[in-house]
Amino acid sequence: MLDARDARLADRSREALVEGGLLAERIPAFRPRVAQQSLAMAVADAIDQRATLLAEAGTGTGKTFAYLVPALLSGLKTIVSTGTRALQDQLFHRDLPRVRDALGSGLRSALLKGRANYLCLYRLEQARGEPRLASREQIHQFQRIAAWAGRTRMGDMAELDGLPEDTPLLPLVTSTVDNCLGNDCPFWSECFLVQARQRAQAADVVVVNHHLLLADLALKQEGFGEILPGAQVFIVDEAHQLPELAAQFFGEGMSARPLVELARDAIAECKDVPGALPVLQSPAHALEEATRTLRTAMEGLPPRGTRYRALYEPAVEDALHALDDALLHLRDALGPLREASPGFDSCHARAQAFVTRLRRWNDGSVAAESLFDDEESPVDMAEPTPDDAGVLWYELTPRGFRLQRTPLDVSAPLRAHREASGAAWIFTSATLAVDGHFDHIAERLGIEAPQTLLTPSPFDWPHQALCYLPPKLPQPSAQDYTRAVVDAVLPVLEASAGRAFLLFASHRALRETAALLRDGSRDCPWPLFVQGEAPRHVLLQRFRESGNGVLLGAASFREGVDVAGGALSVVVIDKLPFAAPDDPVFEARLDAIRRGGGNPFRDEQLPQAVIALKQGVGRLIRTEFDRGVLVLCDPRLLGRSYGSVFLDSLPPLPRTREISTVAAFFARDATPVPATMAFDPTPDSPLPTPDARPS
Repeated sequence: MLDARDARLADRSREALVEGGLLAERIPAFRPRVAQQSLAMAVADAIDQRATLLAEAGTGTGKTFAYLVPALLSGLKTIVSTGTRALQDQLFHRDLPRVRDALGSGLRSALLKGRANYLCLYRLEQARGEPRLASREQIHQFQRIAAWAGRTRMGDMAELDGLPEDTPLLPLVTSTVDNCLGNDCPFWSECFLVQARQRAQAADVVVVNHHLLLADLALKQEGFGEILPGAQVFIVDEAHQLPELAAQFFGEGMSARPLVELARDAIAECKDVPGALPVLQSPAHALEEATRTLRTAMEGLPPRGTRYRALYEPAVEDALHALDDALLHLRDALGPLREASPGFDSCHARAQAFVTRLRRWNDGSVAAESLFDDEESPVDMAEPTPDDAGVLWYELTPRGFRLQRTPLDVSAPLRAHREASGAAWIFTSATLAVDGHFDHIAERLGIEAPQTLLTPSPFDWPHQALCYLPPKLPQPSAQDYTRAVVDAVLPVLEASAGRAFLLFASHRALRETAALLRDGSRDCPWPLFVQGEAPRHVLLQRFRESGNGVLLGAASFREGVDVAGGALSVVVIDKLPFAAPDDPVFEARLDAIRRGGGNPFRDEQLPQAVIALKQGVGRLIRTEFDRGVLVLCDPRLLGRSYGSVFLDSLPPLPRTREISTVAAFFARDATPVPATMAFDPTPDSPLPTPDARPS
C-alpha cells in the first residue's frame, strides 16, 4: 500500500499510477500507461540510489507525471528544470498541483525564473520620464507596467498579457547580473527576485528552466545558488537541449545592446547627482557611437564567423580598438563618481567587466584559470587553440552583434557539478537515444555508466501513422531539389486537404517553397502560415483555427509545435537536418574530434541530426486519437548506409513509396497498412571518412 513505510519508492510510485491508483481516482481523464509506470519506477530507483538516469520517453508516455510522482513521494528537496519558460509555467501551474493534490502531498513548491523575468523596482523608477520611449505605444505599455507594478505580488513579467516578448521596454524595467545593485539597492527589501529566491529556498520542490539552472552552475549568480547545495534530486526535462545551452553558459560573451544600455544607464544616474552629467555625457555618447561604428564595420561579414574572419577586415580591428578606448574612457570617468551612488558604482564595474571581456576576445587569449570568471587575465597575443579557450566567434543581428567565446566540451564542468551535488540526477526527453543507444548524449553530459531506460511511445503507430518516402527525388544538393519536393508534396496535401506542417532545413528553402506554393500556376487552395511573417504564437494560433492550413517552419519549429487533433495531419521534412558545416562552433567541434582520432560524421554530425529529426517527427502524433502521415523527402534515407540509423531511430511507422497508399490512409481505407512494406532502396554507400560531410 502507498502508506506502508517499508515499501520501496518504486513500488509506491507504480501503485499511484496504475488502474485504481490515486491519480486514476483523483485526476479526471487520467489513463494508466505501462510505459509511464516503468519510467516512474526507474526514476524512483535513481532517487533511492542517488544515481544518474538517462531516460527517453516517447511521445504520449506522460513523463511529467512519471517523474513528479516519485519526486513528491520521496519527500526530498527536488529541482525540476524544463526547456522553456512556457513549459516551466505549465509544469508549475497545471501539472504539479494536480499530482500533488492527487497524492495528498503537503510539500511546498516554488517557481523560480531568471532575473530578467522579474520587474526591477529601481530600474522602473529610473525609467520614469525616460526619453527613450519613442512612440505612443511604448508610452502606453510603460504606463501599463507602472500601474501593474503597484498591484503585483510576484513581479513576474509574464503576468502582463499582451506585452510583446521583444519590447524594448523590458531591459528598462528588469535587471541583469551586470546592472543589479544587490543589497545596495534602495528597493532591496521589496525586490521581487529576492522574494522569489526566498520562496525557492524554503520550498521542497522548485521549478526552474535550463537557462536558470545552467547560469547558476556557471557561477554567474543568475538564480538560486543558495538552494542548490540542499537539493537531493535534480530532474532535467527536455534534456537533449542541455549540452548546447551549457556551452553558452560556460562560455562568455558581450553584445551591442548591453553596451548601449551601460552608456544610457550612466546618463540616467546623473539626474540625482549634481555636476555628473557634464562629466559623463561625452564618454557615454562616445561608447554608443563606438558600438554603432563596430556594427557598421562588420556589415560585410557573414552572419556568423570566427574571430579570425572578423579581424581579417582592418575596419573591424580598428573599430574594436576604438570600442576598447571608449569603454576605458567611460570607466575612468565613472571612477570618481563611484561613491556618489550605488548606480554609478555598478556602471563602473560593468565598464570594467566589458573591458576585460572585449580584450579576451579581441586578443584571443584566456588564462585557463579564469575561463569561467570575470577577473582580469594576462594579455597574450598568441591565438589559442580551441582546446585552450574554446571557440572565439561573432554573430550579427539586424542591428547588433555578439562577440562570444564558447567551450567545445562542457562535459567536465557538468560532471564536476553533478558529482559535487551528491544528488540523484534524472535526464529525460522524447529525443535522447540514437538507434536505441545513449552513448552520444552521455558523453556530452559527462556521464559514465548511467542507468538508462528507453520507453517507446505507447501510441499505435502502425494504425495511427504512415511514413511516405516519395520516389524519384533528386539529391538534396540539386539546384531544383526544393521544386521537386513541392511537386512531391502537393498530392499529399490534396489527399489530406491541407492540415500540414512543412519543416525545412534552411530558411532559403522555406522562402522558396512559400513562393512556389503561392505561384498561380500551382493549385494551392489552403491558407499558408509562414515562419517570419508573424510572431510564432500568432502563426500557431491561426494555423490551429484554420482547420486546413499549411504551416511552414525552419529549425526552431522542430520543438514547441504542439497541435493535437485533425488540424495537423501531415508532417513534411524536406532534408535530413544535418547542422550547417559553416557554423564556427560546430566546425571547431568536428575539428577537435578529428584531431582526437575520431570520426566527426559518426561521432557528432550523425547523432545530432538523428535527434533533430526525431524532434520534428514528434510533431505528428500528439494523442492516441491523432492520425497522420510523415513525409520524409530526403533520398539519402534509402541511398546511404547511414539512412538506416535515422529510420531505426523513429517510431515503428509503416512505410510506403506509393501516393495511392497515402490517399487510402486519409480515406480511412479498411485495409490496414502492413507494419513493414517492401521496396527496393538504391545500393548503400560506405560510411563517410572522417573528413567527409553528408552528401
